[in-house]
Amino acid sequence: MLVKEAAQLRRDRLTFAMVFVLPLVQLLLFGFAINTDPRHLRAAIEVGDYSAATRSITSALVNSSYFDTRALVTRPGEGEKLLRDGKVQFYIVIPPDFTRALVRGQRPQLLVMADASDPAATGPAVAAVETAVNAGLAHDLIGALGPRAATKGPVDVVLQRRYNPEGITSHNIVPGLLAVVLSMTMVMMTSVAVARERERGTMENLLAMPLRPAEVMIGKILPYVLIGAAQTALILAAARLIFDVPFVGSVLLLGAVTMLFIIVSLLLGFTISTLVATQLQAMQMSFFYILPSILLSGFMFPFYGMPAWARALGEAIPVTHFLRLVRGIMLKGWGAGDAVQEMLVLVAMALGFAVVATRRYGSTLS
Repeated sequence: MLVKEAAQLRRDRLTFAMVFVLPLVQLLLFGFAINTDPRHLRAAIEVGDYSAATRSITSALVNSSYFDTRALVTRPGEGEKLLRDGKVQFYIVIPPDFTRALVRGQRPQLLVMADASDPAATGPAVAAVETAVNAGLAHDLIGALGPRAATKGPVDVVLQRRYNPEGITSHNIVPGLLAVVLSMTMVMMTSVAVARERERGTMENLLAMPLRPAEVMIGKILPYVLIGAAQTALILAAARLIFDVPFVGSVLLLGAVTMLFIIVSLLLGFTISTLVATQLQAMQMSFFYILPSILLSGFMFPFYGMPAWARALGEAIPVTHFLRLVRGIMLKGWGAGDAVQEMLVLVAMALGFAVVATRRYGSTLS
């Protein structure tokens, strides 16, 4: 029996690879990619008072390693739009006459707007703002200005948490669960579609049917679209009624992007089913996809806290883009114009999976 099991494992190359590849992937992800204290977060700065003190503050924020200046805002409202579009996590405003008020000891205000739709991504950086500002001004408040530095914070840092003012974790996690649950169920259920036909011996019946590969694929995935729609309605109802998650955007737009994501996930699952021989292998491949989807999409850990190579992998995962759409529509009130970029990425993924799946299924038929 021992020799028999060893021989079967040796022949099943996919299972044999999963035994070694999956632990290695987990080690790399948790060891290098996952970071609960994200640094180099994107920030936009509006400087209304150009002086040595404001330059010191800007340099101190960058040197703290928590912020990367991506834009210098020059027009009113530009920074808030960048924040709403998700292009920056922080919008810092240095008001006019900042230096004059500082010299007079009036504790001028420094406004910091943070995208709190993901509290885990912004929490540590928010705490570092005041420390960085005080450290930057320590080089300027010397001599006659020394007493200003000795006061309790020469600058009044005013924090505004946008899109989740109270920093409630469920407002971030529950919308993300919609992406994770749909991905798990849709990919897993359709990944066994063709493999199940082979194992049950009904593949010959499919071959005898006068259907093209695309028609077989549509027939296989269409019932699961209704299941995905039911899951979506259940999760959204629970999010609103149980967890009181705000819903700022359009229900119709969210329904459209959710249907698009369901189709992408089903096509991915059907593609997996054409690449494997057994249902066990299909489940293994599905799990191999779902693990990075949870870890690299920004669902469990801050997306921009990961290194560049991990973010590149995350951009190739459909869950990442759908997660941005769900949070953007529900928490930020995104419209169709705001969502079009992420939607086009999902459309491109759907077309790619459809082409691969139909060609692989066509090869099976021949």
